[in-house]
Amino acid sequence: MTTIIGDDGLARPPWAATDPLLREYYDTEWGMPVRDEHGLYERISLEAFQSGLSWATILRKRPAFRAAFAGFDPESVAAFTDADVDRLLADAGIVRNRLKIRAAITNARATVDLRERGGLVDVVWSFQPDATPAPRTITDIPTSSPESVALAKALRREGFVFVGPTTMYALMEAIGMVDTHLVTSHRRGSSGVWPGA
Repeated sequence: MTTIIGDDGLARPPWAATDPLLREYYDTEWGMPVRDEHGLYERISLEAFQSGLSWATILRKRPAFRAAFAGFDPESVAAFTDADVDRLLADAGIVRNRLKIRAAITNARATVDLRERGGLVDVVWSFQPDATPAPRTITDIPTSSPESVALAKALRREGFVFVGPTTMYALMEAIGMVDTHLVTSHRRGSSGVWPGA
């Protein structure tokens, strides 16, 4: 399966071709570099909440997630208590999964602690590979890599949870560390991380 040409004449992968929200996300955000702590913490949190669900579900709930999790400010979320967990479990606007909610709090604390050792941004981006895939079809896109395995291990050593190799590869795609836009997509190479990819 390759790209689908939209009514605007642009080629997108099937997952981003029809749903307006996913199309907007693909065209403007997915695969663009994220090099700030706040942005990375939010994306790690959302990738964990997405596990087992569709990304469209997470995107539709992102405004509610941001409201519920103090704008994904790591210091604020790190201070959440059991009362906050109960509040979040009662919030129908988000994914109400106790383990994932606690993971977001645990990861906020780990993010704050990591500041003493270079910070989340430096740690994550230190696992950028030397080359990026050049997929021609959806089936050519990897779901993990040696770098995502190593990143997952490194983050777990720092106290992060819900950061498996597949989730970390999805993060790497979302933040432009790898460019898995299909070679026929209008977005291929748009991040500036992989010029000429």
